[in-house]
Amino acid sequence: MVVLNKIYTKTGDKGETALGNGTRVAKHSMRVNAYGTVDETNATVGLARQHASGEMDAQLAMIQNDLFDLGADLCRPDMEKDKDAEYQPLRVSDAQVERLEREIDAMNEQLDPLRSFILPGGSALAAQMHLCRTVSRRAERLSVELSTIESVNPAAVKYLNRLSDWFFVAGRIANNGGKDDVLWVPGANR
Repeated sequence: MVVLNKIYTKTGDKGETALGNGTRVAKHSMRVNAYGTVDETNATVGLARQHASGEMDAQLAMIQNDLFDLGADLCRPDMEKDKDAEYQPLRVSDAQVERLEREIDAMNEQLDPLRSFILPGGSALAAQMHLCRTVSRRAERLSVELSTIESVNPAAVKYLNRLSDWFFVAGRIANNGGKDDVLWVPGANR
């Protein structure tokens, strides 16, 4: 059995990387920025999980796996060629979006309605959820921008949109069911 333990490939030394279909592109390409930011989102979820337990940790673990699916989806261009591919490319599905919606609805049932904007903070987990939210929003913006120049799975963009909502609501749950939310006071320091 051959074990490969080589971490560096040197194939990116000239500023290029390979997409999921083998095409070489600049590391600063819009597609690489989009799926790279999805990877960043996943890293922030890993940090959040250091403060989560029980059902919240289990849901975050599922999100981490989904984010790898999403990265695989975004790194594979030319969706119109999927049917001709040697193997079926991995794409985010509407079922994954719907799961997030169900989880958001279930969390929202536990919360009082917001009467003010809230500041990122409160508990350590809530603060981490807000970091996850902002990074996932950036991933969404980059994916939407990518979709203006190349084909992008619409379910991938929907997933990112729901995901940032999920993190917002989960942040409120992490703040004692919203009771410890840090409220914004407009003009408080004028």
